[in-house]
Amino acid sequence: MDVFERLVERLRRDGVRFVVIGLSGANYYARSARALFVTQDRDLFLPPDPENTLAAGRACEALGLELLCTAEPLDRPRDRLLAERVISHRALVRATDGAGLDVDFTFVMTGFDFQRVWNRRRVFRVDDVEIPVARLADIVESKRRAGRGKDQLFLATHAEVIRDLMKSEKRRPARDGGRRKRRQPPRRKPRR
Repeated sequence: MDVFERLVERLRRDGVRFVVIGLSGANYYARSARALFVTQDRDLFLPPDPENTLAAGRACEALGLELLCTAEPLDRPRDRLLAERVISHRALVRATDGAGLDVDFTFVMTGFDFQRVWNRRRVFRVDDVEIPVARLADIVESKRRAGRGKDQLFLATHAEVIRDLMKSEKRRPARDGGRRKRRQPPRRKPRR
C-alpha cells in the first residue's frame, strides 16, 4: 500500500469526508495508460466544516506528513480557530512527505458545492482501500468553468480521451452515493 492509500485509509477511519477531484480524480476513470493524465499532486475536496478540517490535519500529522499553506508551514496551534480561518479564506493546505507525495486539501471546486459532489461520488477500491472520487463529468465541467489557461489547454489537448472516458462513464449503472446498493427482497410474514 502506497503513502496516498495509507492517507486515504486513515482519513476514512477518522471519519473525514473528502472527494478526490482534479486530474488525479479523472485518472481513476482511465481504462488504459493512454487515458492517464499527468499531474504532480492529488486534490481532495473537503466540506467547509472545521471539525472535518481538524480531523484531516490530525490524520496527516499521524502519518508524519508536513502541512503547508502558501509554501509555509501551517500555523499552530492547529485548533478550531485556525480551521475556521483556513475555511473562511478558502486557503489551500498541502500535505507532503517531501518525497513525492503532495496532497492539496481544498474547499473549492469551481461550479460545485461539496454536498452535491459528495452525493454523486463514485467509490473506487484500490488495494482494499475505498477511495471516494468525484464524477468524471463534474471534474471536467469544473475545469471548463474555471476557465484557467492550463485547464483550457488540458481540455483541448485531451478532448478525445475525455470524450471516450465520459462515454464509458455514462454506460455505468447509476449508484447511490457512489456505491451500489443491493436490493433486499421484501420480507414476508410467516403464515399461522
